Amino acid sequence: MIVFDLACGQGHVFEAWFGSSADYESQRERGLVSCAICGASEVSKAVMAPNVAPKGNSASAPVTMRGGTPTPADMKAMLAALAQAQARALEGSEHVGPRFAAEARAIHDGDAPERPIHGQATREEARALVEDGVPVTPLPLPIVPPGTLQ
Repeated sequence: MIVFDLACGQGHVFEAWFGSSADYESQRERGLVSCAICGASEVSKAVMAPNVAPKGNSASAPVTMRGGTPTPADMKAMLAALAQAQARALEGSEHVGPRFAAEARAIHDGDAPERPIHGQATREEARALVEDGVPVTPLPLPIVPPGTLQ
């Protein structure tokens, strides 16, 4: 498989996977390739950076969006960055623990003061909140509730 960055006449750039360069050309000539964003059929290859694998005896390459297997150090750095981003997002947010579903619903319904909160909810509680239009999202990493040992 090969991935190409493609662009339409409207300036939209998107990725598409093909079995080979010849497969891309064949599908494009037959009008089977269209913009993933607007559906335009005028599509061409966009400029893209090459993804060259490092030599076996060299230092690991930086992690890229395409290809390359992250090293354990890369994974550790990515998880640390994600943890920092989550901590920043939770700054000023009140931990409501297992009362999350009830508190989120009360805020949504206007029965509690509007404020950022986080806590725990069962899968069923979260599904019900989403179905009722309560804006919630899961955190990517677990949190240590306030007052517990870390």
